[in-house]
Amino acid sequence: MKYHVIAILCVLIWGTTFVSTKVLLNNGLNPSSIFFYRFLLAYLVIVFIAPKRLWADNWKDELLLLCLGLTGGSIYFLVENTALEYTLVSNVALLVCTTPLLTIVLSHWFVKGERLRKRVLYGSLLALAGVVCVIYNGNFVLKTHPIGDILSLIASLMWAIYTIILKRLDHRYPVMFLTRKIFFYGLLTILPVFCCSPLIGDTKILFRPVVTGNLLFLGLFASMLCYVLWNNTIKYLGTIRSSNYLYFNPIVSLITSAIVIHERITLIALVGAALVLSGVYWAGRKQEKESTTAS
Repeated sequence: MKYHVIAILCVLIWGTTFVSTKVLLNNGLNPSSIFFYRFLLAYLVIVFIAPKRLWADNWKDELLLLCLGLTGGSIYFLVENTALEYTLVSNVALLVCTTPLLTIVLSHWFVKGERLRKRVLYGSLLALAGVVCVIYNGNFVLKTHPIGDILSLIASLMWAIYTIILKRLDHRYPVMFLTRKIFFYGLLTILPVFCCSPLIGDTKILFRPVVTGNLLFLGLFASMLCYVLWNNTIKYLGTIRSSNYLYFNPIVSLITSAIVIHERITLIALVGAALVLSGVYWAGRKQEKESTTAS
């Protein structure tokens, strides 16, 4: 039960990050700079509390840690943040929410013991249908922006791969060590991007209260805290059950938009929220039953 609550807490925080990122983009930061500053803040904090060991047990594991830094760090956030420049926030949120479905398929192929159970798949599809309702909140006119939408799908795929790779390492290394290495390799692999998209270091921008506040939120809470908690969640709940909680992201966005910018919540959005809750419950409950039977 504890790790289900932790998963929900992470999603509650992550559900507001689209707004924070959009605010930072509107205040003059570019996608690569937003990622760099949020991961730098997270790394500076975790480096003092994480295990002091520098390297993994072997070079293959070290390469996997590098892949985690790419798929769950630099590539993921670069393409997601860039997508927000080209397409609607609703499109990004919806397409990124295909992560649980991609995780189910990839887990079936690459993770030992993660079988493609029909009820888990149906529960995920039900939750995805709810996501569509929540995102469009009664407005079903889908505006396509090919570049942004393709980038959103790439981000979704990256996070699914991140989840699969992390599952291969989480029982052999401390979570804090894994998280610190992910932040390190994320920062390292974003550096070449600055050759094309320079890091924005203008203090007039960075020290605006709205910019500083959002960077602190993204770095300390959405990154440092949530990565540690989420990596623990994957360790104890598994890849599929953890990923299904990502369907709650649009619900959080819906509530946040209603409170902050007073957007109207329609009946179809409430139906969508109910579908999300039902789908996640159905998929998770079925898997728990099968795990109990197997043991």
